[in-house]
Amino acid sequence: MAGAAPATAFGQAVIGPPGSGKTTYCLGMSEFLRALGRRVAVVNLDPANEGLPYECAVDVGELVGLGDVMDALQLGPNGGLLYCMEYLEANLDWLRAKLDPLRGHYFLFDCPGQVELCTHHGALRSIFSQMAQWDLRLTAVHLVDSHYCTDPAKFISVLCTSLATMLHVELPHVNLLSKMDLIEHYGKLAFNLDYYTEVLDLSYLLDHLASDPFFRHYRQLNEKLVQLIEDYSLVSFIPLNIQDKESIQRVLQAVDKANGYCFGVQEQRSLEAMMSAAMGADFHFSSLDEPSISTLGLQEKYLAPSEQSVEQEAMQL
Repeated sequence: MAGAAPATAFGQAVIGPPGSGKTTYCLGMSEFLRALGRRVAVVNLDPANEGLPYECAVDVGELVGLGDVMDALQLGPNGGLLYCMEYLEANLDWLRAKLDPLRGHYFLFDCPGQVELCTHHGALRSIFSQMAQWDLRLTAVHLVDSHYCTDPAKFISVLCTSLATMLHVELPHVNLLSKMDLIEHYGKLAFNLDYYTEVLDLSYLLDHLASDPFFRHYRQLNEKLVQLIEDYSLVSFIPLNIQDKESIQRVLQAVDKANGYCFGVQEQRSLEAMMSAAMGADFHFSSLDEPSISTLGLQEKYLAPSEQSVEQEAMQL
């Protein structure tokens, strides 16, 4: 039928720990997508989210409220949030009735920050799986604070959480280091930025941890965790500053490639755009979108220059 909305819809499931910037990401990404001419619908799936800064097309708070659940069932915030997600899972007909009129929009799902929902609890994964049956192609966009890179122990923990999330959620996945403009507010990086974004040889992190009297006793445990991460070899990160349009564009290219949007007809994609997605870089050979060059550019932009020369750093290694 001419003029009918396309059957296949695309979108992003924005997940990550509390305070990682999910709601701010949804606001910034929705504004960026609208500037590109896409019709965007932001869906709030977090019943604890109050005072939303973006225009919300669907709000799970209309179905179930966290405060009401905590009062009625005498649950704390964590247990109440899990119950809310299980309640949504049992009432997916309500969600589908809200989403069907929005066919033809690009969806952004602002998900709860409860870590266990993305690592071992089944409700959120079941909701995403049902959306796939509705021909809604999602990419999981997993945000973590970039300042964790300044602490080797926390960075290994983030890698374990990211890996567990990738294996559990079962969606095309893009990991982001958010708040890049604040990365060195909590300390200096021990290595170049690409060491953390590409998750290079983690044995160097073990050497850093061994210098700490507390972590020295847990060296074997850390070695096993690092070995597990390297055996899967799945985790990598894209740096993100939500206030930088070039940074958002880089993220959007990765997301569009992951969920297949760039191969559709919604924006009259050219062969050149498809080749750019397939190569993982801009087909015009623009330095902005070449991964290695962009990482170096971000390092110069957000990280203070080292006071040591390259020769002095090499001697220390």
